[in-house]
Amino acid sequence: MYLDFLGLRETPFSNTADPSFLYLSKRHREALSHMVYGVRERKGFIEITGEVGTGKTTLCKVLLRHLDASTKTALILTPTLSELQLLQSVIKDFGLNPMQTSRLGLFDQLNQFLLDQAALGHSIVLVIDEAQNLSLRLLEEVRMLSNLETDKAKLIQIILVGQPQLREKLSLPSLEQLRQRIGVRYHITALDADEVHTYIMHRLSIAGSDGKIEWTPDGVEEIYQRSKGVPRLINLICDRSLLACYVLHMKRVDGEIVRRSYQELQGEVL
Repeated sequence: MYLDFLGLRETPFSNTADPSFLYLSKRHREALSHMVYGVRERKGFIEITGEVGTGKTTLCKVLLRHLDASTKTALILTPTLSELQLLQSVIKDFGLNPMQTSRLGLFDQLNQFLLDQAALGHSIVLVIDEAQNLSLRLLEEVRMLSNLETDKAKLIQIILVGQPQLREKLSLPSLEQLRQRIGVRYHITALDADEVHTYIMHRLSIAGSDGKIEWTPDGVEEIYQRSKGVPRLINLICDRSLLACYVLHMKRVDGEIVRRSYQELQGEVL
């Protein structure tokens, strides 16, 4: 609605997990480095956690783009599945057609695929997003996948990505065997005050801004205070602030604009 007025090609603050818009803060760069390291060094399990809205899913997609062609990947976004459905989803995402209907048959099919890929010199990476939603039985099923190995190396690297509850779940005594296999861990935190300004300018630039949209220091500070540095909340408030600019026919976002926009998002009467 406001794109033409503000001279933008696309919406800069959409909350879709679009890798092209990812702002690599210090913490996101470190998280990505940890994942790449874990994959390349074949560490088996990698655990990445972060609060809601900190960009974990987008970072997963960036990782998949970052890996070379010799690395085959699968990304599971809906882990609330049965044991059988999880295996089917993993096999499908690796580009295979599940040929079996039993858990054992699917397990054997996946094992053969991994052996074939290892013979070709390929690495295999499975990313499970929102992994805090996995039941204890499913986490144990995932652990069993890590048993697929040759005498010299693991056949599959598994990245568990989730909210802080994932760490709590993995600390349970019943998951001791899985916890001992996690070779890399990293927790993503929110952006700091300085990064919020850079984040806003980065997304505006990717969306095609010519720099004529002014975001005042008090406008940035208000965004930080209202969002606590959480990217998803920053996006919501910034998007509503740009809409307010369109309505008011101005290209300057100050603290008052941000406050009013936040109140509207909260359903408060102005």
